[in-house]
Amino acid sequence: MKGQEWYQADDVAEEYDDKRFSQGGELIDQREKEAVLEAIAPLEDKDVLEIACGTGRFTVMLAAHGANVVGLDISAAMLQHGRQKAKRADVAGELDFLRGDAGRLPFPDDHFDTVVAMRFFHLADDPEGFLQEMRRVSRDQIVFDTFNRFSSRSIYNWALPMGSRLYSKSEVSVLLAKAGLTLEGVEDDFIVPYGFYRSMPNALAAPIRRLDSLVGELPVTDHLSSVSYWNTRIR
Repeated sequence: MKGQEWYQADDVAEEYDDKRFSQGGELIDQREKEAVLEAIAPLEDKDVLEIACGTGRFTVMLAAHGANVVGLDISAAMLQHGRQKAKRADVAGELDFLRGDAGRLPFPDDHFDTVVAMRFFHLADDPEGFLQEMRRVSRDQIVFDTFNRFSSRSIYNWALPMGSRLYSKSEVSVLLAKAGLTLEGVEDDFIVPYGFYRSMPNALAAPIRRLDSLVGELPVTDHLSSVSYWNTRIR
């Protein structure tokens, strides 16, 4: 099943958060949110678009920190879970969820301060086109992540039900240049595969994560990290 179709399935949306961000997966959730906040703070009154917002993990967080947020996703089932999450967090009035295609964003040029796309580019069939479209609607900043070609993820990537596109650093650099984006900063993380964390309780995952972080600080391990967080600016 193609990635886009896989994420739109009702049963996948129902179990998405529990399967990926419970137990040791909470460490992944915390780190990803930390990376986004570090890249785009301060958030007060900032206009933010989140591409492929899914169940609203980041959308709700950004709204809670004072941003004016729109979350866009192609999956109606995922969006419904996002709306429920926003109500529970008491921020439903501070954001909008829209169903739409990231390749044809329904917004005018330069409409947002920042565009965020997390857990998206590994599914992109046209990464250059998607990035160009994000560039069109952003007047300042684009933040996104990629899964890395030379990481441990490449070992089991073929077995994932949704498929996954992996990138080298040089490939991303070419994409940024073509889109007219300047690299503000990049962080590499998680040498240990995501699936490893999700399979164990926090009590076991936490010390492994601490060791993972220490090893990841070594320059020689940058290309072995599973994920990179890219912070870019409009030229």
